[in-house]
Amino acid sequence: MLKLLRVIAVVVCAIIICLVGTLYALARFRHPSSVGVVARMFGSLHKLVGLTVITRPKPTFNQPAIYIGNHQNNYDMLTIAAMVPPRTVSVGKRSLIWIPFFGLVYWATGNVLIHREKRSSAISTMNKVGEIIRQQQISIWMFPEGTRSRGRGLLPFKTGAFHTAIAAGVPIVPVVCSTLHNKVDLNRWNNGVVICETLDPIDTTGYNRDNLKDLIEKCHAVMQAKIDELDQQVAELERQ
Repeated sequence: MLKLLRVIAVVVCAIIICLVGTLYALARFRHPSSVGVVARMFGSLHKLVGLTVITRPKPTFNQPAIYIGNHQNNYDMLTIAAMVPPRTVSVGKRSLIWIPFFGLVYWATGNVLIHREKRSSAISTMNKVGEIIRQQQISIWMFPEGTRSRGRGLLPFKTGAFHTAIAAGVPIVPVVCSTLHNKVDLNRWNNGVVICETLDPIDTTGYNRDNLKDLIEKCHAVMQAKIDELDQQVAELERQ
């Protein structure tokens, strides 16, 4: 019964957020900060599924960057989504626009849509993203794993986010969320603690196509180490 009530509550609230968010975004003419505003609206729904979310942003860092996050499952919308900083948009596949309600707000908030199945189109778009970052002084949020990990740990990274950071001449800022796999049981009242944290920027100066792999491996190692640390902190908090 609790699961059914929660599903209904989350769906209704999500639809309301999509509608309100779309109107808000259109009123601001797709202002890049609209993405973060709507993302935090979705993040506020974590209480409906019994999660306590601790967020540790880095407000002192406010320059254009490529933000990269670990992509675990659908509950990311209620956790790591709240970490999207101002003047930051995401890059997603064009098919997202056809998702009822969500697709409209995703487009209206100014996110960048690409044809993922068309490699040439995706590469061209990523090159344009680099130009947009420089011209409009905005940041881009990406999930470098390219898909939800669903309990498989931090998956290998694709190269798009790192090519874009180098092309735009901006740092990479990792954002990580503690492990969510098998954590949420909608029939359980309390589903514990989740910690999301923004890490220090990683300078991309000196990296190019020849040593791109080194940059990817460095970012992956930093994120994995922080995820392990956050998981330990969560375990300690939940034992108290």
